[in-house]
Amino acid sequence: MTTLSTPLTELVGIRHPIVQTGMGWVAGPRLVAATANAGGLGILASATMTYDELVVAIAKTKSATTRPFGVNLRADAGDARERVDLLIREKVRVASFALAPRPELIEALKLAGTVVIPSVGAAKHARKVAQWGADAVVVQGGEGGGHTGPVATTLLLPSVLDAVDIPVVAAGGFFDGRGLAAALSYGAAGVAMGTRFLLTQESTVPDAVKQKYLASGLDGTVVSTRVDGMPHRVLRTPLVESLESSSRAVGFAHAARNAAQFKKMTGMTWRSMLRDGIRMRHGRELSWAQVLMAANTPMLLKSGLVEGDTNAGVLASGQVVGVLDDLPSVQTLIETIVADAVTTIERLGTVLDRSESVSPAVRRR
Repeated sequence: MTTLSTPLTELVGIRHPIVQTGMGWVAGPRLVAATANAGGLGILASATMTYDELVVAIAKTKSATTRPFGVNLRADAGDARERVDLLIREKVRVASFALAPRPELIEALKLAGTVVIPSVGAAKHARKVAQWGADAVVVQGGEGGGHTGPVATTLLLPSVLDAVDIPVVAAGGFFDGRGLAAALSYGAAGVAMGTRFLLTQESTVPDAVKQKYLASGLDGTVVSTRVDGMPHRVLRTPLVESLESSSRAVGFAHAARNAAQFKKMTGMTWRSMLRDGIRMRHGRELSWAQVLMAANTPMLLKSGLVEGDTNAGVLASGQVVGVLDDLPSVQTLIETIVADAVTTIERLGTVLDRSESVSPAVRRR
């Protein structure tokens, strides 16, 4: 099989420039190991795990693959440093961050030889983490699922590529080989996908929920601020429609109940949750109302993605859900994407006119 060598594959030591994102409640050891074994970069989602659960998840992943994988961390978590130390001890290849990690965290990871790849939503954020020593960045356009921004990948990606000299991985709207070829043509070092990996055989999301995704059209998602106070792309479900039409007071009461459930599930104290809320508020410039809503997210996502309750849960999703109609194995998915990308790139080579005369179709006007 032909492979595509890029700065990402060389940096991390993977075979294919494809990243499976760290989706909360979805990206567990089974999916991550399958991605790694297929030659991509699988990333464990630790934001919805306690520290002890993360220890177990890393051990399970290492027992299922000998290839590189990563762990996604919350940079604003109260135990962020302890989790970084865990990654260093376990020799996890990649540390992924949803928010910009503090410079001292980057420094500690790099000294241990861990590759640091934060996710960013703007060129200025990419410049900042690059100056702090990040090895690469993932940039997600507005088509992506979960927390997302207003700018499409086709505009956000080139703006970030022009801003930094480190490898840039494109996310938001990717699902096949044509997209990978397009990202590489922009200058990206690879693509990252969430929804496409959620809809695979190795994903532990309940089958009924997967069918809910597959039944959705291109207009089947909405960007809502009623889930946690920040723009969040999710599937249109009865709960989401209810949140969109209800008053904010109702939403806050619902969030408070879910915050209490999250506290019980994680064993966190109210003091530690408040401390994390303060960090979140200042790190993201949120109001206290938004911090309260943010506590809503883990339990709503768990209800849908783990418990399979589409009436009481929230289902994060990228717009690509509208063009997906199958549940391949991770191995088949990655092999097909790479093969189709190679075919696309080779086909593009045939449009070049290498003669001295320039074809009218490509002559500058």
